[in-house]
Amino acid sequence: MTSDPTNEQIADQLALFAMLLELAETSPFAVRAYARAAELVRAAPTSVAELVRSGQVRDLQGIGPSIETRLRELVETGEIAELRALERDLHPALVGYGRGLGLTAKRMLGIARDLDISSIPDFQRAVASGRLQEAAGVGPVAESRIRAAMAERPRSSRALTVDRSRALADSIASSLGGVVAGGARRYCELSGGVAVVCCAEEPQDVQRRFEALPAVVAVLERGERRAVGLTVDGVPVTLVVAESASFGTELLRATGSEEYVQALEPLPDAPNEESLYDKLGLPFCPPELRERAGAHPPDGLVEIAQIRGDLHCHTTWSDGRATVREMALSAQERGYEYLAICDHTPNVKVVPGLTSDALRRQGEEIAEVNEQLAPFRILRGVECDIRADGELDVEDELLDELDWVQLSLHAGQRRSRSELTRIVGAAMRHPAVRALSHPTGRILNHRPENALDLDEIYSVARETGVAVEVNGLASRLDLSATHVTEALAGGVELVVNSDAHSTRGLGAMEFAVATARKGGATTASIRNCRRLEELGSTRR
Repeated sequence: MTSDPTNEQIADQLALFAMLLELAETSPFAVRAYARAAELVRAAPTSVAELVRSGQVRDLQGIGPSIETRLRELVETGEIAELRALERDLHPALVGYGRGLGLTAKRMLGIARDLDISSIPDFQRAVASGRLQEAAGVGPVAESRIRAAMAERPRSSRALTVDRSRALADSIASSLGGVVAGGARRYCELSGGVAVVCCAEEPQDVQRRFEALPAVVAVLERGERRAVGLTVDGVPVTLVVAESASFGTELLRATGSEEYVQALEPLPDAPNEESLYDKLGLPFCPPELRERAGAHPPDGLVEIAQIRGDLHCHTTWSDGRATVREMALSAQERGYEYLAICDHTPNVKVVPGLTSDALRRQGEEIAEVNEQLAPFRILRGVECDIRADGELDVEDELLDELDWVQLSLHAGQRRSRSELTRIVGAAMRHPAVRALSHPTGRILNHRPENALDLDEIYSVARETGVAVEVNGLASRLDLSATHVTEALAGGVELVVNSDAHSTRGLGAMEFAVATARKGGATTASIRNCRRLEELGSTRR
């Protein structure tokens, strides 16, 4: 680098270092430290290179002596020697390509070693010449599977959750001066790849910068205005470089979905999406809704600015990383009027749960902070577990004292549909319960939905006035957008919550609102779009 690297360039190098350290099976603590440092540098409001040169970079929380040494090396020499060595030894392009074919990093590196290859073209030639079975552990079945995968476009073996797809796409778009497109822009719960659209009359410079990005370890396709790269995790990254006169058109095409776009073709050229919709004679359709042909927004579609409070977050009293006061201050900074502290109860065995005594002591702390932060209001709440016998995990006398009771089921996922529905429905009828948290219990990429009969649950929700949650944790998004649509059709009220376990975690409200929007939720259908006095306390 001939001049000081930008924060974006430094962050890219640290992020790549973290990925390669993980690939090298280094200490997970080191991997996390470099990944966090990359995020910190990317968000820093001042030049990190200048902080390094002035000896002040340690003032950034999270930058320790080891990372400071790497940063100084990068700023003074233009590279990190160990990073270059890892790139030579670990063949990140091959690893990324292998992951896109469904091979683990260890398997791909083993094949590379056995076949004495170090690049994607080497690998492709080895397969074409029939040498693949010379590698240990590769028989006819494995070779056939690899050949079949190569015949298709590589894709990530595990789809990206929305937080990961948007973070990756945002990083690449920021580096190139482009705009996020694809499933990440539509807030899809899972994406097999990401896409970015840039605007340039001459595309060559953008494409060169794209190919030089540390996040892009290989380029699989090159066209005049389009390229497909690959990350070390095997995630395909599509770049579109549009002319200014057709930028809006190409952005809509790259955003998708395919079904939505095909129904609008042939598309006229337009410099932005707003003018494109004008030319089509259609109202603007937010990206979240562009999943099916002919989609259009309902009147009053909820906006994140209309959320007045978060009704589900955790603190250090259970498994959170911030205090009551810290969570409240962060919620205030987001413009909220109220925040419900809903820590766990003891039946959740895998995390600390609050006993009745602890809940009362927490209530005293909440009262003190409320005095300090008025008129902002912290609601005394709880994420009350349903025990195996169907009873609530907090006694009635204490439930009556609380402002907000979220009901949750963290065990018994394998129960029968009828049994699961019976105990959840009975618990919802308790007069203190205000909302049902993450109803289906799914964990994306890990655990499917439970057998709960949602139609019956919606019926109980209408009967009791219990709201059903859209949980913003990217691994949950529960209710899903499809279930949101069904719940609204069933006349059910929603709450959109972050389920935050840190001050930063409050940002997951973005994903809860986006999921509710995908399902067609309006401001009127979401309880925490209301003022505190309209929210009420218990149902008694």
